[in-house]
Amino acid sequence: MTSIQLPAGYTVSTDPTLLDRESVHRWLSEDAYWALGRAREKQDLAIDHSLNFGLYEETSGTQVGYARVVTDRATFAWLCDVYIAPAARGRGLGTALTAAVRDRLAALGLRRLMLATRDAHEVYAKVGFNPLALPEKWMILGEQ
Repeated sequence: MTSIQLPAGYTVSTDPTLLDRESVHRWLSEDAYWALGRAREKQDLAIDHSLNFGLYEETSGTQVGYARVVTDRATFAWLCDVYIAPAARGRGLGTALTAAVRDRLAALGLRRLMLATRDAHEVYAKVGFNPLALPEKWMILGEQ
């Protein structure tokens, strides 16, 4: 896999106490097509039951990105809620955050890491994600 480094001046943490939950909720519920209108209580519950990745400016400590992983930490993970604040876009941070998630999860030896995207295929392809080889094997219950 391609090694992708965070741009200078940024760091990623999985420490849930560092998360700016208010910003995460605002970003997702107001600007992310997949989470528009998501209630704050629902977002907090999702954070509490997931592995969270915050992306921060090192000098100010301001959170500028977020990614959430739903996983059993043994065989499977679902990457979701990947978001970069509008003011921080265009610097490769989305790709770098996704690579940091991939690299952290690699240590778990998961069989599968999946995601869904409507418009960011090129971001995820840069870190090794591919379209489903056999989509006819997969099924879903719920929204598509």
